[in-house]
Amino acid sequence: MKQKFDIITSTCVPLPLENVDTDQIIPARFLKATDKEGFGDNLFRDWRYDKEGNPKPDFVLNDPRYGGVILVAGKNFGSGSSREHAAWAIAGYGFRVVISSFFADIHKNNELNNFVLPVVVSEDFLRELFDSIFANPATEVVVNLPEQTVTNTATGKSEHFDINGYKKHCLMNGLDDIDYLIGNKDRIEEWEAQNK
Repeated sequence: MKQKFDIITSTCVPLPLENVDTDQIIPARFLKATDKEGFGDNLFRDWRYDKEGNPKPDFVLNDPRYGGVILVAGKNFGSGSSREHAAWAIAGYGFRVVISSFFADIHKNNELNNFVLPVVVSEDFLRELFDSIFANPATEVVVNLPEQTVTNTATGKSEHFDINGYKKHCLMNGLDDIDYLIGNKDRIEEWEAQNK
């Protein structure tokens, strides 16, 4: 069982860059591993560290003012190759939600499969969210999965977001696809018996 989703209230890490691709999220040289462990250490590796492995102070993940389990990203997040490792790195770092105005489809599904909730908002709402976070890094955002709303507590504004009903059920119940199938084993066997 994975950690169940319900309502997440958190400060945010702002990354106002557009067209962030999966190679920037997790560089190709880290793709040899087949285990999800440790990928969070290399999230945005080339932006986070210099060639000697020292943290770059001007990158947001190294800025002590910003933290939390919500990443707020620019438009077209997760484009490029379909590597699931990018979602592993985001989840491994500790992010539970990524908010953007547009996600690449494959990356969006990879996030959902790794218990990271991708939330699509309008460009106006996203811009206002960045403004609020930069004005006050203590700004919290409320992501309500049951109601499918995201709220900027600094302005009180909310937007509704869409999510596939099956994926919503899985996230709210802490189930991956295998868990879901096992949970429905009796129904599957009953259907098979009736349809021989």
